[in-house]
Amino acid sequence: MTSHPPLSVREKIAYGLGDMASNFYNGFFGIFLLYYYTDVWGIHPGHAAFMFLITRWADALTDPAMGLLADRTNTRWGKYRPYILWTIIPYALLGYLLFLGPDFGQTGKLIYAYVTYSLVMLAYTAINVPYSALLAVIHPDSKERTRATQYRFIFASLGSILVGATTTPLVDWLGGGDEVTGFRLTIILFAILSVILFLITFAGTRERTTPDRPQKSNVSQDIAVLVRNISWVVLAISGVLIVIGLIGRLSSVAFFAKYNMGLGDGKVLWWMDSASLIITVGFVGQLFGALLTPVLSGRSGKKRLMIAANFLAAAALIVNYLAPTGFVIAMVSHTVMMFCFGIMITLLFAMYTDCSEYGEWKSGKNSAGLTVSASMFSLKFGSAVGVAIPSAVLAGFGFVAPLDGVAQIQSETALAGIRMMFNIVPGLFFLCAGSLMCFYQIDRRLLARIEQDLSVRRSEAASAG
Repeated sequence: MTSHPPLSVREKIAYGLGDMASNFYNGFFGIFLLYYYTDVWGIHPGHAAFMFLITRWADALTDPAMGLLADRTNTRWGKYRPYILWTIIPYALLGYLLFLGPDFGQTGKLIYAYVTYSLVMLAYTAINVPYSALLAVIHPDSKERTRATQYRFIFASLGSILVGATTTPLVDWLGGGDEVTGFRLTIILFAILSVILFLITFAGTRERTTPDRPQKSNVSQDIAVLVRNISWVVLAISGVLIVIGLIGRLSSVAFFAKYNMGLGDGKVLWWMDSASLIITVGFVGQLFGALLTPVLSGRSGKKRLMIAANFLAAAALIVNYLAPTGFVIAMVSHTVMMFCFGIMITLLFAMYTDCSEYGEWKSGKNSAGLTVSASMFSLKFGSAVGVAIPSAVLAGFGFVAPLDGVAQIQSETALAGIRMMFNIVPGLFFLCAGSLMCFYQIDRRLLARIEQDLSVRRSEAASAG
């Protein structure tokens, strides 16, 4: 039986920095892109909603294809790490083009948004699917993968904190009052940082596990094995619901702060306005959630912890909806929700790799790339719906976009819609996700048996080879 030493702190940091790089984009887009499209660049919210839904759905379809491609890649650097090196430059350049902000008419802006957003999401897929699949082969021990996942989401949280805390002031400072220019220059900074961090991830990680027998390129068999994995199906659908709730909430923060709380762009603490402060403190909560996940899951198990985190997040948002509108209650409820999300997202990716090992145990085929990419397909679909729902709510409840950069007075109906999409809608999705997780089947005892059996198989395959 082949044994591997625990992952070094250096390698866990190197792996974690990759998700910080991802969150410089993903966090930036998730928090500010809807606001940029509607309030800054002047796209109608209904058109933005439809664009997000179509482009993210199309983008999600590329994830399984990317996973299948990565599974069948063999280089001296491994299966998954090379894609990080090959795609970082297109990834950076396309992010810049997304916020270029050319002075087109409504039709031209919408076409440009469709094209650039589709391309940047394609680049995100090409780099992030292999990066996520790398977790499944970085170490054969589930506990070590959970620890690596912890580092991943610690750094993801730090990246999100940096985005949330600095974007608004950077846009103001770099743009000199011109938000289009400010967003364009700000994304350049985050693009450069992303390239540097992904290079560290590539250089500082290794792929340690290999299939117990040669891979055969039967795509239909790989997909059949995946969909027969009930735990993966449950986890994937739960992931969709969780991400819809999260993105719906994050996309609503700027609107809720600006219109429902009436706090505008004035500074609340240091350089941060109300929206930036709520977002930043929330990401601090996410960080603590990720930090505590290994301890909490060690006591209660991953499944029970996932259920509890979803229910607590839903409760926090419902309380916020029922309470009088106020800055403190909004920030506290958001922080509790993000603390829970830090637990959820850390568990999600650790459990995805558990599902991958279960699939290999049952079928003899290592399809980590497909398993993780199909999981990311579900998360991206959730993200598409999560962005589209607030846009649709804004349009459906009569939200009036700013005119020539001047915010308009909103009707009581529009304010009620913003309040609902900020609290009730994401809360319901968390409730559904927590309920569905009751049907997840991989427990500690089964996972220990899987790891023991796979270790023996891999040792025998290595000896035979």
